[in-house]
Amino acid sequence: MERLTIVMFPWLAHGHISPYLELAKRLSRRNFIVHLCSTAANFKSIENSIGASSIRLVPLHLPDTYLDSRFHTTNGLPPDLMPFLKRMLDLAAPELRPDLLVYDFLQPWAPLVAKEHGVPAVEFITTTATMMAYLFHHFSDPEAAFPFPEIHYRDYELPHRECLLAVAEEVRRDAFAGVHRSNGVVLIKGFREIESKYSDYLAELLGRRVVAVGALVQEAVTISHELIQWLDNKGKNSTVFVSFGSEYFLTREDMMELAHGLELSMLNFIWVVRFPKREEKIVLEDSLPQGFLERVEGRGLVVEGWAPQAQILGHESVGGFVSHCGISSMMESMKFGVPIIAMPMHLDQPLNARLVELIGVGVEVVRDARGMLEREAVAGVIPSVVADEGLRMSSNRMSEGDEEIDEVVEAFLKLYHNNNKTINGFH
Repeated sequence: MERLTIVMFPWLAHGHISPYLELAKRLSRRNFIVHLCSTAANFKSIENSIGASSIRLVPLHLPDTYLDSRFHTTNGLPPDLMPFLKRMLDLAAPELRPDLLVYDFLQPWAPLVAKEHGVPAVEFITTTATMMAYLFHHFSDPEAAFPFPEIHYRDYELPHRECLLAVAEEVRRDAFAGVHRSNGVVLIKGFREIESKYSDYLAELLGRRVVAVGALVQEAVTISHELIQWLDNKGKNSTVFVSFGSEYFLTREDMMELAHGLELSMLNFIWVVRFPKREEKIVLEDSLPQGFLERVEGRGLVVEGWAPQAQILGHESVGGFVSHCGISSMMESMKFGVPIIAMPMHLDQPLNARLVELIGVGVEVVRDARGMLEREAVAGVIPSVVADEGLRMSSNRMSEGDEEIDEVVEAFLKLYHNNNKTINGFH
């Protein structure tokens, strides 16, 4: 098989660069050379995860405007600065000359640059087919009801729906333009097995074949870490892991209710807390109920910043994952067979939470009518999920094989050969 060179160009978020890296690893094992483009700020989070693969990191140099280099990633970026980061990436527009380009949803100009050099391009969307079907349905016909009523927003989530859909006309045009510039196929994260009808509808909306690439979850690298040592002393399925990703942050009120709920649940827990990068330092203890850390000592740990998530989820002591239902966290939980306690917060996460319940791998903590978490609801759902063997068995069935990557490789080779025939004048 030819040794093709691919440039991958993800959006500047860890939730995007991580699946791009995992796809790059799998392709590198199939004789592809992959150049992964991102900023130095993003490479810090993945440079130790590449191993001996034929992946080359290509640093992007963003213009020295708007934001300094520590903000050249969405990891910890205050939400109000996100538009500035998007603008900077659009200004970067690097030169691209591989055999094939794989680009992200937010870079509709990238396939145009590739086309100028005779390079075919494929869009890789790092969220679920379900969410994208919902989005493009409403982009196509805002007044029409989504044909799958089980995928919906609750009344208190409607502001998130409006935020998702009330984008500028330019953004809608870019979304359609970007996907219609994808040559023949669109890659999407996830399993066709659990999203087939939504995937088929998305393909109909886009006029493109939709190829699921699997979970693309990082392997759990065994490291010596105090959290793992702490888990080693806990019973099987006795502990819940609590994490809400790197880009979304609980309100003070939600943190308080979650803390009380964890305390009332009487289960062991590891809670990873993150705050946005602001000038004013947020003190962890000030965001928790008074005396909370002392009362849960021995059965609960609160960690600020980072934790080895894959290794924690793969540990036999962990029996549940309290998650915001970002796509990467969903897939990671399913890979390791850990049922989800869903607490969606933002944009597409409510739709992902509906999917989690529909496929039987988790249960959602439903908020009150004002959209606020309630400690009693938290304390009720967590133990019931951890004790539910049916949920655990359903979560365990989502193991990733080679079938999805075989289909990606086949699509890439076909695209490359067809492009060469066109360039050489055979078509």
